Amino acid sequence: MSAPRIRPAVISDIDALDTIEKAVFSSDRISRRSFRTLIDRPTAETLVIEADGQVCGYAMILFRAGAALARLYSLAVAPGRAGKGLGRALLAAAEDAAMDHDRILLRLEVREDNEAAIALYKATGYRHIGRVADYYEDAMAALRFEKLLRGPQAPDVRTPFYEQTADFTCGSACLLMALARFRSPNFLDPVWEIRLWREATTVFMLAGPGGCEPFGLAMVARDHGLNPEVWCSTEDMLFLETVRDPEKRRVMELAQTDFRARVAEAGTPVHSEAFTMDWLRARLADGHIAIVLVSGYLMMGKKVPHWVLAHGDDGRHIFVHDPWVEDEVGETTDDAANIPVPYAVFDRIARFGRSGLRAAVLIKGNLLHV
Repeated sequence: MSAPRIRPAVISDIDALDTIEKAVFSSDRISRRSFRTLIDRPTAETLVIEADGQVCGYAMILFRAGAALARLYSLAVAPGRAGKGLGRALLAAAEDAAMDHDRILLRLEVREDNEAAIALYKATGYRHIGRVADYYEDAMAALRFEKLLRGPQAPDVRTPFYEQTADFTCGSACLLMALARFRSPNFLDPVWEIRLWREATTVFMLAGPGGCEPFGLAMVARDHGLNPEVWCSTEDMLFLETVRDPEKRRVMELAQTDFRARVAEAGTPVHSEAFTMDWLRARLADGHIAIVLVSGYLMMGKKVPHWVLAHGDDGRHIFVHDPWVEDEVGETTDDAANIPVPYAVFDRIARFGRSGLRAAVLIKGNLLHV
């Protein structure tokens, strides 16, 4: 066999990629259409390895916008070429590609019964970070692995991840994660997700479901035994700029008035100023976590207010759980949990609207009496 060569995939490689896919995988295959889409996608990179003039394997890496995180979406070597070190070479090339995109973590899923692949990942420095039952089409479980490619050790993840199950429940999903960390993992349930959303939302009417705002989140956090603190860069009512329906606007204003009154009555600290990155880093170092408002444009491609949970700091990145998982583009919770976001990026996205609204609900580690 001639010396292998690794290069970026091109559209003319699709026939070879499709042949390899069908030969290696009996289910959960990448379609020809998906290969075409992913080869052209700016947030993906597909590498092929050639030997003797033939494409005999590939690696596909996905990059989440705004995050120092990459995911090895798929890696395959043609059966006749197995055992010749091509998989290891592709894996190393995938890691290089991730670092070229300024990613510090590479994550992946692998079938629990794929002993050869698991051995390769363990031998090359990947650590086991989780298991997902019934992940593949044939109900086989997936094992999750992660490798730190550069920099200091990633912070320990003490806060469980929860994926929101409705488009409008990012705030309550973040609150569930806080409750799971400081109180009980039993809160990680869709019934609790909707219950807390109904308690904390700004509006619930025929005009459409609304999202959560910081005072409502803080009120509900305190009601359930957490010790919150509100930071908001304005004293004005929130999220009304684009509300044209007068009835919806009236209800939202009344809901926010009630939230603020109840927060004040409970004695919850409120700071009418923008939080700073130094403040956030210091609070994370103290063992606290923060539900932070961000603009969804960079991470989701939508100009909507969105809540994420900041829970860690490694000296260069804020680590967040983003409850929104883009299933339709192939994301899994691996792409949304424990995301390292560079300081400059986080500082930029932690603002919303023309006014640059900055809001956060700090959840302190010490619990209230319930």
